[in-house]
Amino acid sequence: MDRTDRKILAELQRDGRQSITDLADCVGLSLSPCHRRVRLLEESGVIIGYHAELSATALGLNFSSIVFVTLREGHHQAVSSFESSLLEIPQVIQAQRLFGDPDYLLQVVTGDLPAFQRLYDETLSRLPNVLRLTSTLVMKRVIESRSLPL
Repeated sequence: MDRTDRKILAELQRDGRQSITDLADCVGLSLSPCHRRVRLLEESGVIIGYHAELSATALGLNFSSIVFVTLREGHHQAVSSFESSLLEIPQVIQAQRLFGDPDYLLQVVTGDLPAFQRLYDETLSRLPNVLRLTSTLVMKRVIESRSLPL
């Protein structure tokens, strides 16, 4: 990956909807080499997809929380079962497995506090192999969806 590839990536992070023509102009390439580079970045797995960034608030998802999960057991089947179950919960918008205790950090969005309480009591607390859940509320989003440093 060279300096031009990094320019392409920075531009696509800034605006993933721009045309190849506009992208080529921004990075100082002609259309064909720019298109070839983008395709190679996609094929190599550096670019893993394109998406629209949505406003949770505009969609009525006004409540955000971080939930820390400690598992009862750490063997492969227990971890796999827990992680598979997480995939079925659309309100969990991010899940990270951690070293140490706790085992997971989940970012959860709901419409309001009562909706979060129902999700916590009826779904999260019943996930397989859960020993302990600890949650905290998000007061303010300071950095969100930041581009990767190139």
